[in-house]
Amino acid sequence: MATFLTTITPDISEFIYNQHLFFVGTAPTETGEVSVSPKGYDTLRIIGDSKILYLDYHGSGNETAIHLRQNKKITFMWCSFEEEPLILRVYGRGKVLDKGTESFTLTFNEHFTGYEERIVRQIFEIDVSSVQKSCGWGVPFMKFEKIRPKLDDMSKKHI
Repeated sequence: MATFLTTITPDISEFIYNQHLFFVGTAPTETGEVSVSPKGYDTLRIIGDSKILYLDYHGSGNETAIHLRQNKKITFMWCSFEEEPLILRVYGRGKVLDKGTESFTLTFNEHFTGYEERIVRQIFEIDVSSVQKSCGWGVPFMKFEKIRPKLDDMSKKHI
């Protein structure tokens, strides 16, 4: 049975930071397809109990930014593959911090030190509205091996 919370608690924050994979879902306002993208790397920051920052690399498309500009709706999802079963969804409203703007520069410098700004496309800032925990009994056990270096390598060549 699902449990809803209004904030990211310390145990939820710990769970999120221990995962190697998460999914980001957005949808256009009117017509078009829902976008669900798998994400990795150490690109996510939890600020307090109700804000998430996500550093976005260049990739195959930019639907997340397009959809956030249209309606601001975003959902993050994590699944526990190695631990006790759990599916965690975080719902919120987001905005795009465009590279080259003062808000991007301030956020990047404060929360993403050690990253190369030139390989980053933008930052998403999400105000959390709801957190849902559910059983995750249908999620298989899987072992993490390593991060694929290709996205990082490609981003460095892209710019």
